Amino acid sequence: MSATTDRHESAVARYFEAWNADDQETLTKAVAAAWAADGGYTDPMADVSGHEGIAGLIAAVHEQFPGFVFRPTGAVDGHHDTARFSWELVNESDGSAPVAGSDVLTLGGEGRIRQVYGFLDRVPDGM
Repeated sequence: MSATTDRHESAVARYFEAWNADDQETLTKAVAAAWAADGGYTDPMADVSGHEGIAGLIAAVHEQFPGFVFRPTGAVDGHHDTARFSWELVNESDGSAPVAGSDVLTLGGEGRIRQVYGFLDRVPDGM
């Protein structure tokens, strides 16, 4: 049974703001607003921690997929200090979404992300 709250939805909204930041200054601020200082992000292709590591990962993904944005694909499901949600990486020019996944995050004090565990459900060949 889900007990999703504004706290969960707000954390996930800040998460997407960070992933969709379109310049370094905005990215730096968005990561600091979303993650705890010692927060982390882990998926099958990355394992980083701290604001600098997370911002570096996000910047690298934007370099690999210019013109793409992350979009949620459903509701946030959460309870206690944990939330899960699904997403797609969408090409803004043609609407294609070659990458999709689901993430689980844990929250710490002030509603900031402590850790994200990402799962890739769809990736292009050769990735």
